[in-house]
Amino acid sequence: MRIRKIAIIGAGTMGCSIAESIGEKGFQVFLVDRTEELVENAKHRVELSLNKRLEKWGITEAEKRVTLSQICFTSQLDNVAVCDLVIEAVQEDLDTKKAILSELDGVCHDRAILASNTSTLSITELAAATQRPEKVIGLHFLSPVVNIKVVEIVRGLKSSDETFESTKKFIKSLDKIGVEIHDSPGFVTTRLITPFLNQAMNALMEGVASASDIDTAVKLGFNLPKGPLEMADHMGLDTVLNSMEVLFRDIGDFSFRPCPLLRKLVRAGHLGVKTGQGFFQYDKEGNLIKEEDNFLY
Repeated sequence: MRIRKIAIIGAGTMGCSIAESIGEKGFQVFLVDRTEELVENAKHRVELSLNKRLEKWGITEAEKRVTLSQICFTSQLDNVAVCDLVIEAVQEDLDTKKAILSELDGVCHDRAILASNTSTLSITELAAATQRPEKVIGLHFLSPVVNIKVVEIVRGLKSSDETFESTKKFIKSLDKIGVEIHDSPGFVTTRLITPFLNQAMNALMEGVASASDIDTAVKLGFNLPKGPLEMADHMGLDTVLNSMEVLFRDIGDFSFRPCPLLRKLVRAGHLGVKTGQGFFQYDKEGNLIKEEDNFLY
C-alpha cells in the first residue's frame, strides 16, 4: 500500500517534530490533540521550530510556508479516517497508548497502518489492543526528528511483511534510513543509550567530576555533539527516567536501575530543556546557558 496521508496523534514535542519532518516532504499531515488550546500550542511550536531553521539558513521562507500548508492542526479525531498511516505519539504510558490504538482501530479504514512512536514499550502488546495486529508497527523517530536520519521500524509478533515494507518505503521517502528491529525492550537505540546516561549520572552523584567536566570529557573524547548529561536534558529527564524504569522492570539488569539523582531532579520538576532546568540551565530558546558549571544539584 502506498502511504499518502498521515496523522500524528499527540501534539507534544515529538508529535510536532514528526509532523514537521513529514510535512516538509510534501505529505499531507493531520496533527491531532485533545483540545483547541493544545492544538494552538502545537502550531506555535512548529512555527517556532521552522523560524529557528529559517534564521540559520536551513530552509527558505517559501519552504516554511509549504511545510505549514501541509500540516492540518486539529482536535477532531475523525480526520484520521482518510489516512493511510496513523502514528500515535502520546505520553510513554502503556495503558494510554493501548487506549488510543484501540480507538484508532475503530476510526481508521481497514487498510490503514497504525504505528507507535514508543521508545521502550512492546509493540506486540500494543498491537493486541487492536483488531488488526498485523497492521500495527513501531516507528521510533529520534529527537530532533528533522536532523536525525534513522528511524527504528519495530516489528511486533504479528506485524506483516506488507506492513513492514510499506512503512520502510515511507521512511525512505522522508530521506531517512529505516532499520528493522524485532520487538524487544528498548529496541536498539534506547536500550544502548540508557546505561550510558545512567553511568554519567552515577559518576556525577559520586563526585567523580562536575557535570560540565563529565560532558566535556565524553563529548571531546568520543567526538559527540553533546555530552550525556546535556543529552538527557534534551530528551527530557522524566522521559529518561520512565525508559530506565521500563527497561529495569523488563530486563532486570542493574545497569538500567535509575540513578537516585535522576529521581530527585524529576521529583523537583527539573526535567531538562523543557522546564529550563535539568543537569544544566537553559534559556527560553532551549540554548545551554554557558557557565563554568551551572548544574543545579
